[in-house]
Amino acid sequence: MKPQVKKIILAPMEGVADELMRQLLTSLNDYDFCITEFVRIVDALLPKHVFQRVCPELNNGCRTKSGTPLRMQLLGQEPVWMAENAVRAIEMGSHGIDINFGCPAKAVNKSKGGAVLLNEPEKIYQIISSIRSAIDSDDTLSAKIRLGFTDASKLDEIVSAVTSANANQLTIHARTKQDGYRPPAYWHFIAEIKDKYDIEIFANGEIWNREDAHNCIAQSKTHNLMIGRGALAMPNLANVIRSNETPMPWLELSSLLKRYSDLELQGDKSYYFSSRLKQWLRYLKLQYPQANTLFNAIKILKNKEEILQQIDIVASTQ
Repeated sequence: MKPQVKKIILAPMEGVADELMRQLLTSLNDYDFCITEFVRIVDALLPKHVFQRVCPELNNGCRTKSGTPLRMQLLGQEPVWMAENAVRAIEMGSHGIDINFGCPAKAVNKSKGGAVLLNEPEKIYQIISSIRSAIDSDDTLSAKIRLGFTDASKLDEIVSAVTSANANQLTIHARTKQDGYRPPAYWHFIAEIKDKYDIEIFANGEIWNREDAHNCIAQSKTHNLMIGRGALAMPNLANVIRSNETPMPWLELSSLLKRYSDLELQGDKSYYFSSRLKQWLRYLKLQYPQANTLFNAIKILKNKEEILQQIDIVASTQ
């Protein structure tokens, strides 16, 4: 018997999983909730418009149009400012707070945010503890980590810091910062933590299809998953995992690409339409050879009408 999944959440993919992508993916899947792209906290209480820019769904009860709740993610290193901004996000409607201790980007790490904090479990404790004290006890506080910075030697200490500071949930991306996004994901490390700590754990990393999900559950010993790049490569992946849906056929995906394009062109980021579509196709071509054909057909195009025409052409010939 295949292992069953309990919860599936959509990962906070910076520069990719924006409002429009969240809208599309939650309209196709039964996600339990989504984590937003991060809000960067430095040394101030940010104005409300910053939170609204990252999460326009705050104007809709902090839910996507399909009703999926969102949790805002904060990234920073100063406990007091992280706490003050967490309070603001909650007051504006965020369904809990998530803290980013996993971002591998050099610019973020250089300014003492994201994965670099994995080298400082005490700092992780201070940040989580400060936020936990500032928000209501009923508000969910979660964190996302990697196995470590260069290796997993501090993983136990990191998780101890997270749980001692009374976080409710923990997502573990089963690679180190140094691993980046290179396969494989080392899910067995999550099982070692799962056996030792009483906290709700989500496994993340290298989940591209149903078989990967089952292997991840078996090796990590958690039935909760966070999916990211796999959700972009197969748009109905959450329901493929949860409900045994058939992966979305290309013809249906072509219609989704047209819908995405129309919405992107209507939005305030329409200037970036061609680059954002090409970015998505880089993920889709991992699962769909037709996406590679389409990518090659439009990779030097910038005119929106020509791009839309190519979507129709590839859809009709595949």
